[in-house]
Amino acid sequence: MTHTTGAAGDPPYLRIVATIRRRIADGELAPGDRVPSTRQIAAQWGVALATATKALTTLRLEGLVEARPRIGTVVAGNTAPAAAPPGRPAPAPDTEQELTLERIVRSAIAIADAEGLAALSMRSVAARLGVAAMSTYRYVPSKEDLLLLMADAAFGEESYPADAPAHWRTRIEVGARTLWRLYRKHPWLSRISSLTRPLLLPNLLVHGEWILGALDGHGLDPTTLFDIHVLLYSHVHGMAVHLEMESDAEAATGQSEDQWMDSRTPVLRELVDSGRFPTFAKVVGSFEDGYDLRLDALFELGLGALLDGLTPVIEG
Repeated sequence: MTHTTGAAGDPPYLRIVATIRRRIADGELAPGDRVPSTRQIAAQWGVALATATKALTTLRLEGLVEARPRIGTVVAGNTAPAAAPPGRPAPAPDTEQELTLERIVRSAIAIADAEGLAALSMRSVAARLGVAAMSTYRYVPSKEDLLLLMADAAFGEESYPADAPAHWRTRIEVGARTLWRLYRKHPWLSRISSLTRPLLLPNLLVHGEWILGALDGHGLDPTTLFDIHVLLYSHVHGMAVHLEMESDAEAATGQSEDQWMDSRTPVLRELVDSGRFPTFAKVVGSFEDGYDLRLDALFELGLGALLDGLTPVIEG
């Protein structure tokens, strides 16, 4: 467990704040460097995620750190602390009187974007807003309800033109790429739904309506039409799952994707040299600088292949 430099009588979150503040002041953490995530703080200091969130929120209010979606919390460019007594947080700008459902949902989305769903709780949202832990329950009954509100708000961030493209394929490409952008922006969306238990949300159905409208009018029976719709959605969703999984893995291990792969080089070399997998060895050996897994390129490759294969079905 990590020891902090704050006063012995301070609450745990303030002792964590004091340690990270000192590391920034000493230059150990420079502007743009990642600071420990809520999960890392919780593990290192042996505190609850809500306590870790409160510590990062305090540092954010002091202007020392800032949250960057899918990167995490980093040292701010201007790290001069706000005027506040040493070891004490700057005054929070939010009060319970200013609390609204919209602000709760947006704060929850900001936590999930920066830290992943594992860092999200009703307490962590309250800590970010600077209100009492139970205040959020007056607006949202549970975390499950909050997730639905978050998802509906996130899916509602993109809309479609009133004049849809005339060709079905162009319309589907627009719809699929719009959904991909949303999953790219909010990777946690892929973790809260499945094909067998879909989210029945108005703003998600807007995207479904766009795709269904592209498929309608081509003589497809209802089952086939809806199957194609589900297949197209599953391509977007299936690719997006890896966005959140990689973010979780990086937070848990502290290694980027490239760093993790570099650490597995001896294992990869052993597999290549074993002689058991000649095709794999030939393909891997042909890469000059290693294989670069590009999810955006794979998304486009898969979408094109799907639409090529579906063309005879839709236009037949």
